[in-house]
Amino acid sequence: MIDQASILIIDENHVRAAIIQDGLREAGHANVRWLNETTNLLKRIADIDPDVIIIDLESPNRDVLEQMFQVSRLVRRPIAMFVDQSDSASIRDAMMAGVSAYVVDGLRKDRVKHILDMCVQRFDVFSRLQEELHEARTALADRKVIERAKGILMAAKSLGEQEAYVLMRKAAMDQKKRLVEIARAIVMAQDMLK
Repeated sequence: MIDQASILIIDENHVRAAIIQDGLREAGHANVRWLNETTNLLKRIADIDPDVIIIDLESPNRDVLEQMFQVSRLVRRPIAMFVDQSDSASIRDAMMAGVSAYVVDGLRKDRVKHILDMCVQRFDVFSRLQEELHEARTALADRKVIERAKGILMAAKSLGEQEAYVLMRKAAMDQKKRLVEIARAIVMAQDMLK
């Protein structure tokens, strides 16, 4: 998939952008575009809608990192950033902004493909972890609602825990709904009757 990916290079320096373009073309990437300025970056990236973003900066400033943070949250793409010099705060800020690969003083044509591959792989792993975290949080929230609904039924109908669960389960099956939907309805009804 990465060989056919659309790649966007963001670099104000023509020479450095050419190095990246040459490295990508030699690696078989034909769908490469280049932006030579960072103003209004979010809109321009959204308009282009690339699969991967490579940004090359001499020294990342706060404005560019803030734009990258917005890009990573809204566009959700692998981002590789090449910089000439850095410090630990800049590295941390870039990682928090969603940069998948942060390469200091390493811009060489023969390294571009390997860095791009690593960037995409790291992005995929991180995306899967975020998805798993979201699913776990959702499951926990659903479980809390179900427990609360069981408690409401137990108190209202003088039922045991298992009986309340069976009653909700039967209602879910009869109405062809998920158990958590029935639980939410019970909680909402109780909240309205307070």
